[in-house]
Amino acid sequence: MRILIVDDDPGLRQSLALLLGEAGHTCAAEGDPARALERAGAEAFDAVLCDVRMPGMDGLTFLRRYRGAGGEALVLMMSAYGNEDAAIAAMREGAYDYLHKPFRPDEVTLTLRKAQERERLRREVASLRATLGTGLVKDDGVAESPAMRKLLELAGRAAGSSSTVLITGESGTGKEVLARAVHRMSPRSEAPFVAVNCAAIPESLLESELFGHVRGAFTGATQDRPGLFEAADEGTLFLDEIGDLPPALQAKLLRVLEDGEIRRVGDQRTRSVDVRVLAATARPLEEAVRQGGFREDLFYRLNVIRLHLPPLRERPEDVPALITHFAQETARRLGRPVSLTPRALARLCEHGWPGNARELRNALERAATLSGHDRLDADDFDLGASNGGNGKGADAVDLKGEVEAVEATVIRRALALAGGNRREAAQQLGVSLRTLFYKIRKYGLS
Repeated sequence: MRILIVDDDPGLRQSLALLLGEAGHTCAAEGDPARALERAGAEAFDAVLCDVRMPGMDGLTFLRRYRGAGGEALVLMMSAYGNEDAAIAAMREGAYDYLHKPFRPDEVTLTLRKAQERERLRREVASLRATLGTGLVKDDGVAESPAMRKLLELAGRAAGSSSTVLITGESGTGKEVLARAVHRMSPRSEAPFVAVNCAAIPESLLESELFGHVRGAFTGATQDRPGLFEAADEGTLFLDEIGDLPPALQAKLLRVLEDGEIRRVGDQRTRSVDVRVLAATARPLEEAVRQGGFREDLFYRLNVIRLHLPPLRERPEDVPALITHFAQETARRLGRPVSLTPRALARLCEHGWPGNARELRNALERAATLSGHDRLDADDFDLGASNGGNGKGADAVDLKGEVEAVEATVIRRALALAGGNRREAAQQLGVSLRTLFYKIRKYGLS
């Protein structure tokens, strides 16, 4: 490992450099913390050994500034005046470990060996996530359309970062599903995922819900209570309908995102939290900013990575796969098979789905629950007039053209459900393989 030693004691710098050099490490040493900070930012180090008490800049300030500038090396703090509170503070600022002086030579080398092993495992996990990430995110979303494939690839890349993410899209498009997928693929996947709908909680209660409160903060506050930010510490907090956050709380959220600290209602002290925020909105936040209803600085702080979920009507290629996914989901919930006739499939594929994927899921579950049979037909779905048909208009009705358009759509969906297997598609459609080949040529579907 390449190690930077930061300590104002020249004797300690020299002895540590000799000790670590004998252990096979390459060392550099600085007695001035400001100079060490510049060097740590300009050169590549695997680890930094930093004293806590130094003139000009203490070790925690060094650590905070180093992490704030994007420094990623493992940092081990050293102090002869250490206690448990100091160690905890160092860990919160991003230190890997805390060494109490005087320490034994084997204590230093063993700690560095453990740190080196942890880094090796972290790099392997990161490599696996980068290789498998997109595929795993796709488990949480159907991506037959080019737009969704591109979106899920972007989500896979975003999952590995710590940046805030703004997820936009109409109601029912699956914004929370996407947020959970990003969390599961992130380095925080073992920590909590906490979701809150900012529009569903009264404004008078929302601050306490997010930040917590202390005993006596208001009538009914009989004991201290942590908020959702503390519940999501080291994990992910999903703020749905962020556009409905009241202005006063917008300012407090901005401070949390910038400083990593929250203050419980009624408390005098702040608490550090390590939370990644994913936010979602069905409202155009840019318009809300222009109208003065949403803070511009908070918008830019949230909009670091934008993931936009297109409505279902703009990606009809995803409908057949969504039908299959939701049918399987409904079958597991009901404890019996759920399948669709070709007529039912055609009707669902032709519907415009103004309520997006949520409407489709609910329609399948309602039909399966109320019909009483395992194979659903078109008449089992109460969708009203379809707004996705292929008619020529009120002045002309081409019956043959209408029938052929529907037939082509049904064949296309059956092929998609069968993964391109024409024999299986023919069985689903209830026609011979020869007939299917003829129809594919006729409608140019090959």
